[in-house]
Amino acid sequence: MNASPAGTPHTVDLNSDLGEGFGRWQLGDDVHMLDIVTSANVACGFHAGDAATMRRTVRAAVARGVVIGAHVAYNDLAGFGRRAMEVPADELRADVVYQLGALQAIAAAEGGRVAYVKPHGALYNRAAVDERVARDVAVAIADVDATLTMLGLPGSAALDAAREAGLPTAAEAFADRAYSPAGTLVPRSEPGAVLDDPDVVAARMLRLVTEGMVTAVDGSDVRVAADSVCVHGDTPGAVGTAARVRDVLAAAGVDLRPFAGRG
Repeated sequence: MNASPAGTPHTVDLNSDLGEGFGRWQLGDDVHMLDIVTSANVACGFHAGDAATMRRTVRAAVARGVVIGAHVAYNDLAGFGRRAMEVPADELRADVVYQLGALQAIAAAEGGRVAYVKPHGALYNRAAVDERVARDVAVAIADVDATLTMLGLPGSAALDAAREAGLPTAAEAFADRAYSPAGTLVPRSEPGAVLDDPDVVAARMLRLVTEGMVTAVDGSDVRVAADSVCVHGDTPGAVGTAARVRDVLAAAGVDLRPFAGRG
């Protein structure tokens, strides 16, 4: 979490995974979510999204001053990027470069720019613990633009590899996901992994931002430091949950601002 000197407000970013429809299929309420969040993780076509969807999402983000991030993933439309995959290093690096380049071009066409990268789903989870995958993702990003920030789990291999590659980093917490006593996310396959009560979620995030703590599934307290809080755009009631989180944080004097540069 961003350090705040005594007497000054805590600061945090709100992000959401957006642009995750394609063709005639739409997922989530991107327009209303963009009125709430400060950063948008835009799907780059591999787990979801297509060129037109990416451009609409970027255009809406630019119009609202929301910072744009590339939500890169394994090439897995059928599995929404949430299936474990074994991808050789050279292919994975090329896939990340390809997705990032596509979103950069669309952002430029809409008068914006990509400021950060957040892996999606199975790639996010694998890069958090697998040093080789983490290194491949980080090196691919640095090959494109070493000023891009890597957003990932605090203490993860992904952020370690990003720092080694010379990338800025930012740590992320999840508003609508349960945590294990070890500080990791409870797998989606387990009961209670996804939280859907806006008041509960908002209270948890207020405690996280102001105290650096969340309550794990076993009732224990877990320390989690975060520069950004994610509310998943595909979770039922996501807009209402995100709005409640923002309102509760703002009412407590938390300064809501992007962790990465505008543009």
